[in-house]
Formats: sequence, C-alpha cells, structure tokens
Amino acid sequence: MSDPGGVAADQLRAFIERIERLEEEKKVIADDIKDVYAEAKGNGYDVKILRKVVSLRKKQPHEREEEEAVLDLYLHALGMAGAPAEG
Repeated sequence: MSDPGGVAADQLRAFIERIERLEEEKKVIADDIKDVYAEAKGNGYDVKILRKVVSLRKKQPHEREEEEAVLDLYLHALGMAGAPAEG
C-alpha cells in the first residue's frame, strides 16, 4: 500500500515499530548494566576504572598499545610523567 508520495505505509510502520521495540530493549539493557555497576560499587569496586577496563577490552592489543604510547608521549610533554627511561 502506497500513498501518493510513493511511501509504502505498511513497510514504514513496520520499520518504525521494530525500531521502537529495539529502543525499548536497549533501555532495559542499559538499566541492567547500570545495576551491575551499582552492585560492583557496593562491593567496593571503582566504577570509573571498571568502565575503563570494559572499554580497553573492546580494543585490539595493537590499538591499546598505540593509545598508551601516545598518552605516555603527551604526559611526558606536559611534565606529568616520570623521567624518560634511559637506554
């Protein structure tokens, strides 16, 4: 079924309804994740660090190494890191 603008109303409605369902599922999952972080915090874990660990685990080892190298470079340039190792 199409309207004069060439839009298949039934198909469009189906897409919108699927998106709405997925958005609701996403909200439920986000709430579950929030609850897990709250539980971890209640057990003495640092949530900020947990989030960082989760983020790091998503990356490939070479990506992490590259980021660490650039961070180290920037920290040294700002005088925020120890003296560079002498080789």
